[in-house]
Amino acid sequence: MNCPSYTRFFETFSNKTRMKIIAELISGAKSVNYICKRINEEQSKVSHNLKKLSECNFINVKAEGKKRIYSLNKDTIKPILKLVEKHVKTYCNEECHKK
Repeated sequence: MNCPSYTRFFETFSNKTRMKIIAELISGAKSVNYICKRINEEQSKVSHNLKKLSECNFINVKAEGKKRIYSLNKDTIKPILKLVEKHVKTYCNEECHKK
């Protein structure tokens, strides 16, 4: 696991803005403008982070006319997020998970 690709993968996950974007995309595909409004960030910041997510194939991008629609990689990222959610709920005692 001592490889630059592993570092890149975990650095991609460790960014707060990217995690907000990922959390928005869990429920389905969305445009950059929609994501910006939902996470209350400027388009340039969101677009920069979408590019980073795309470079590591965390997300897919589909053109719809002039719009670009972003969705999570359903083959790898969605299953990873389910596993992380299970781990967090079981082992990481944070207030947001004590519902």
